[in-house]
This record gives sequence, structure tokens and C-alpha cells, in this order.
Amino acid sequence: MKRGKGMTFVGDSRIPTDKQKFIPKDYSEYPGRTEAFWPNFLLKEWLVGAVFLVGFLCLTIAHPAPLEKMADPTDTAYLPLPDWYFLFLYQLLKYKFASGPFFVLGAIVIPGLAFGALFLAPFLDKGKERRPHKRPISTGLMLLSFIAVFWLTYEAASHVDYEAKAENNKPVLPEESSVEIDTEDPGYAVYENSCLQCHGGELEGGAAAPTLVGIEYGVDEIKEIAVEGIGTMPADQFQGSDEELQQLAEFIVSVNEQAAEE
Repeated sequence: MKRGKGMTFVGDSRIPTDKQKFIPKDYSEYPGRTEAFWPNFLLKEWLVGAVFLVGFLCLTIAHPAPLEKMADPTDTAYLPLPDWYFLFLYQLLKYKFASGPFFVLGAIVIPGLAFGALFLAPFLDKGKERRPHKRPISTGLMLLSFIAVFWLTYEAASHVDYEAKAENNKPVLPEESSVEIDTEDPGYAVYENSCLQCHGGELEGGAAAPTLVGIEYGVDEIKEIAVEGIGTMPADQFQGSDEELQQLAEFIVSVNEQAAEE
């Protein structure tokens, strides 16, 4: 076979003579200062990341995140706080120049400029110098960002009594009811469609509504409450027919009669 231009025979293969094997640049003249990004540097980054991830997962298993009490929309004294890594943004939105009519400035523009500058830093700062005092602009911006984030985080967390907050917001789980709920009762199907979301699967109640076990209302009173509401429960919550309303009221009364016997 005639030899093609720029080709050489290796067995039965054809390999271009001008093709060069990828060989990382020799950085031996700069010991300890730089190295090939692939695979040397990237492999080290992956190994460090894997070790950190395993350690973090072990920490979350050994010390699970504490839970607070169930959400209660009627508790106006509760002070919600974001996670610690968002506290600086939370504090930023408290200032007049970043809240109210300037909310977009504090929530989007300022964080966008900050993180955008961080993203563009490798493309803007292409100098070979690595010593901080030889890179005053980059070093100054880094220190300014660190101080701003640290100070805003401190300001957001300094006035919060976390021990008292944890004590007051311990999880409050609804007590298990010993009453056996007859799910075959036609009134339960009505309850399931109209009341279960707030009062729970076993009438145990929750943060949004009280328990329906242990109440002393009769059938007519329950029907009236379902239609007209009571306390924080608004009117017109029940949208079924009169027959379904009767079945619902009788079902709730039967559950409470069973609870009273026990």
C-alpha cells in the first residue's frame, strides 16, 4: 500500500506523524510553586473534597440538626432566623438603604455585584505574582469582603439568645390518641376530605388546629362550628352536602363517646 502524506505505518494502523502525545509541562524549575492543573492539581482537590464530604456526613449522622417546634401561624412572638451562612444577608436587609423601597438593591443588586466580582476575579487578575503584598487590589477586596461578611453575621447573631430559643422551641409532638378510629365509618371519609389536613389523621390536632378528641360538643354544635367557624377557624370551611355534614358530626361525636368510655 502506498504511504499516505503525513502518515506512518505502525502494524496495521495509520498514525499521523505530526500528532504529539500530551505531555504535561515540566515545572521542575519552579519547585513547589506551580504544577499541571490536570491531573495533578485537580486530583488533589478531589481527594481533599472527598475527605471533607465524608467527615461532614459523619458529623451530620453523629449530631443531627436540632428541630424546633411545629410551625404555629398564630405565634406572632416567634423570631425566624435563616441558617448561619445567610445571616449576613439577613442583617443587610435590615438597613434602610437595602430594605423597603430599596429591597431590590439589598436582595439582588449588592449580592449580585459581590458574587459577580468573585466569579470574575480569576479572569480579571491574571498576574503571576502570588505574594499578597504584591497584589494590593485583590488582597484589599478580599479583606474588605471578609470583614463585611464577618461583621454583618456578628450583628445578626449577637442579640439572639440561642439557648433560650432552643429551650422555648423544642419540638412539641401531638400526643398519641388511644382511641381507635373507625376508618370504615362514612363520616371518616367526609372528615378526610374536609378536616384531616388541619386536625390530623386521628383527630389529634396540630399547630394549625386543636384536637377533636375530648371535646364536649353535640352533633348540632359541631355542625354549626363546621359551617360558621369558631375562634381562629374561619367560616365556610366545610363545603359538603347536608348529609355529609350530618355524617361528619356524628362521626366526631362517636369518637369522643369512645374516648369518654376509656
